[in-house]
Amino acid sequence: MKRVICMAIGLVLLVGCQDKKRGQESKVTDQPSYATTGSIERLNPLIGNLIPKGAVIEILSDGHTWTEGPLWVDDGQYLLYSDIPPNRIYKWSEEGGKELYLEPSGYTGTTPRGGEPGSNGLLLDEKGRLVLCQHGDRRLAMMTSPLAEPTPEFETIVDQYQGKRLNSPNDATYDSAGHLYFTDPPYGLEGNVDDPAKELDFQGVYRLSKAGRLSLIADNLPRPNGIGLSPDESKLYVANSEGEPQWTVFDLSPEGTPTRQRVFYNDPEAKGPGAPDGLKIDDEGHIWATGPGGVWVFSPEGEVLGKINTGQRTSNCAFNADKTVLYMTCDDYLMRIKLR
Repeated sequence: MKRVICMAIGLVLLVGCQDKKRGQESKVTDQPSYATTGSIERLNPLIGNLIPKGAVIEILSDGHTWTEGPLWVDDGQYLLYSDIPPNRIYKWSEEGGKELYLEPSGYTGTTPRGGEPGSNGLLLDEKGRLVLCQHGDRRLAMMTSPLAEPTPEFETIVDQYQGKRLNSPNDATYDSAGHLYFTDPPYGLEGNVDDPAKELDFQGVYRLSKAGRLSLIADNLPRPNGIGLSPDESKLYVANSEGEPQWTVFDLSPEGTPTRQRVFYNDPEAKGPGAPDGLKIDDEGHIWATGPGGVWVFSPEGEVLGKINTGQRTSNCAFNADKTVLYMTCDDYLMRIKLR
């Protein structure tokens, strides 16, 4: 009997220690290395599975003009991001901090111009080459030099639809087959939607097949912006950055063509600086979408689980390789938050 009691006590102590360990693992215990800002708004207990207790928003760099397009490069352990008005891409790493990476990044012409000429969305193709949404040159292009030796030399991927120049490609994503989806609002044109150089009378969402065939997915969104695919690639999410905060989802066929368009989420009463802009999707299908006040975290079913309130107009976000960190481009800042 004594032996049974001792075994029972030992089991209770073991379970208690395991529970305590699990509780400790669900918290961020490291002291932040940088200045912090903002807050985390927890609207559903499930947000605790994504953002641990004690997580803070860290400011990694400042002094920019309008940051966008964050891209984690795991082979090198650094982040690339656009600063659009000065036509530059910056590199940030834990060791080197903020460094100029590429200039010019989105406008290679010789005639001086204002507005937002630089690169916006950045991504890597299947061969690990840098692909840029270039506002000023009004195209998607590939940098021809290696990532480790960047030079402002580019090869056009696509710059026209039915013989007319694109507006200013904004954000893009590849699927597993190598097809490229992208949005094309007018933000890179000096006169925006009223620019006399604008050739298309709509703002499009497109699919460029791996074979190079460009097809129009939608022309009925006022300002299509951030774009991303669900993990199984059956859904395409697109943010609309004009009017009430709204995100659209397209159901895709197995071939990657749209079969249905519907509103994923909208909130006419949303408060905070900024509008729906960039977005990323994690391996479980949660949508991390910039919106009024910061980054909104949606369940795959469209419930807002929580918000990362940066207090800034937040343009885009990106995960590191194992999705334990979310980087955010916020007005003239680069920020991050550590995840579970």
